[in-house]
Amino acid sequence: MNIAQHDIPPSGTVAEHGPTGHVTIEPSILYFGTPVVLLSTENRDGSFNLAPISSAWALGRVVVLGLGADGQSAHNLAHRPELVINLPAPDQWRAVERLAPLTGRHPVPASKPPGCRFEPDKFAAAGLRAEPSHLVRPPRVVECPLQLEARADQVRPDASGDFVVVEAVVRRVHADPRIVVPGTHHIDPAAWSPLVYNFRHYFGLGPELGHSHRSQTPRGAGDAAPGPVPR
Repeated sequence: MNIAQHDIPPSGTVAEHGPTGHVTIEPSILYFGTPVVLLSTENRDGSFNLAPISSAWALGRVVVLGLGADGQSAHNLAHRPELVINLPAPDQWRAVERLAPLTGRHPVPASKPPGCRFEPDKFAAAGLRAEPSHLVRPPRVVECPLQLEARADQVRPDASGDFVVVEAVVRRVHADPRIVVPGTHHIDPAAWSPLVYNFRHYFGLGPELGHSHRSQTPRGAGDAAPGPVPR
């Protein structure tokens, strides 16, 4: 789902207390904390689109994306399936927000929120730089610490018809060396913090609380975790 749109219409009902003390609410959105992605795709004329999205999650080497059906990214991937999934750091939220009211579609679709405008060069508009990918045509975002070159193997409508669900197979991963455990292929979770979109507010991760039993980068209880690399 694009960051700038796709609300759930509020019902106007008043919150009610349940037997457990919880209240029943009707939030206008359900962005309950997901990483922000800057998605680069190829336009019909060979130029490139860059769009912020807030619905992305991984299944092994497959990343599932949710996109607005009327957006340029969805239109591009239906015909040109190569893409790059760029993950910005928390302090890059302003660049993401500069992209939020922009669209690569002309004319601007009626489904876009008020104030949305057409912008053909989104990299420049966001103050970001493009760099060539290795295996796909769309470029990577230089400033993003983590970049995933991928190909959309499935692009299909969701149950509502307002969005498309993309299953993208990751073909190559690029990482800032400062977020990689030296001598390994592992991302250091103490050095890497994704930018998180939490009910229309931007956050990074807090201090580490512990690690999974499946972690391949565990630390002892007395080891101090360094802060995320500033960007």
